[in-house]
Amino acid sequence: MQGKKILVVDDESRMRKLVHDYLSREGYEVFEAGDGEEGLKVFYEQKDLALVILDVMMPKLDGWEVLKEIRESSQIPVIMLTAKGDEDDELHGYSLGADEYLAKPFSPRVLVAHVDAVIRRTSGGETGESDVIEKAGIRIDETAHEVTVDGQVVDLSVKEFDLLSYFMKNEGIALSREKILNNVWEYDYFGDARTIDTHVKKLRSKLGEKGDLIKTIWGMGYKFVSDEG
Repeated sequence: MQGKKILVVDDESRMRKLVHDYLSREGYEVFEAGDGEEGLKVFYEQKDLALVILDVMMPKLDGWEVLKEIRESSQIPVIMLTAKGDEDDELHGYSLGADEYLAKPFSPRVLVAHVDAVIRRTSGGETGESDVIEKAGIRIDETAHEVTVDGQVVDLSVKEFDLLSYFMKNEGIALSREKILNNVWEYDYFGDARTIDTHVKKLRSKLGEKGDLIKTIWGMGYKFVSDEG
């Protein structure tokens, strides 16, 4: 993770310093912004950022507005921070394209674990499995972090990419929501399982007709079934 650049956008200076100190110790290069407008300015200036940590409640532009603008041009991983514990807020963040969601107060060590997991998934550093998965016209290139459907590139968020990869690697297997959370989120998750349903809904929409290959197993979870078998 050495040298990876992270942008922290939060109007609380103490929070920024706390996050900055912990991430710097892990070798990350940390950039800071104190409000949404400044956050977007730094985002556009630093073209090689690896991840954005984004507070929800901020002056000038709130986290939702910043996330919307980022998603218009980039699929960079975004971890949302909020003082609110409302599950609807969490689902709203995921629906806008957030990849992770942490409610304040949180352990800095837990935040670092989230950051490490997200960057590890997006850096192409994992080994032991094929870099390319292809089924029923859907092709995943894990090294390039690219998905195509019948030859056309489909823009997926980090979490949508991870979900699709997990589904296709486990074709024909009924996967419970708990198992999906443990494997795709890579840590124990105690939030509402509707988070998965929100991601699956968006993933199906982006895959078009191929979205029907992700079958709902009522009362349990999901299963990927290709036309090939």
